[in-house]
Amino acid sequence: MIAFENVGLRYGHGPEILKDLTFAISPGSFHFLTGPSGSGKTSLLRLLLLSLKPTRGSVSMFGEDVSALDRDRLLQMRRHIGIVFQEFRLLDHLTTFENVALPLRVRGQAEASYRGNVEELLDWVGLGDRMDAHPAVLSGGEKQRAAIARAVIGNPDILLADEPTGNVDPELSERLLHLFEQLNKMGTTIILATHEVALLDKFAYPRMLLNEGELTIHE
Repeated sequence: MIAFENVGLRYGHGPEILKDLTFAISPGSFHFLTGPSGSGKTSLLRLLLLSLKPTRGSVSMFGEDVSALDRDRLLQMRRHIGIVFQEFRLLDHLTTFENVALPLRVRGQAEASYRGNVEELLDWVGLGDRMDAHPAVLSGGEKQRAAIARAVIGNPDILLADEPTGNVDPELSERLLHLFEQLNKMGTTIILATHEVALLDKFAYPRMLLNEGELTIHE
């Protein structure tokens, strides 16, 4: 599903942030992405989200060479990729329902075609009674679950999560990891960036370790 071959990345004329990354991610797998601050985790996630192109090397997604794709095809491909940001990025003027449904509205789908699916997903993540609430009155955990629901409502083949448990307590962190596990069991390929040692130790998934721009994978 994902293949990097000798990928390097630098910003402008600065030093390389990522160096000679070569790896492959199989469909339906679950990987932790970890490493010290400044090691390049966010840059790697941006490459995986197709919002950034490598300085050198090749990136293939879904069997296609990303560098050979035009803008329209890249946008089509990105619809198969969900992203959960640490800072949630919910829109304050929209309700929980409207925030989660936003990716479908952007695609031009009518509310009647997705209302049932959005309501079912919100029930599944424990927000069935918070559908009409605005972000200002949601707890940190509720906001995070809403952000996860928004990321998966379009049934992405790949879900990228950037420190998704960084703003919640340890108990909720573990609950959120179980939620990601359920999504993975349904077929979604997950790459989850985290620095929480407790989660890394408790959940025995392969680790993609970035250190000074170099990547090693520990199965």
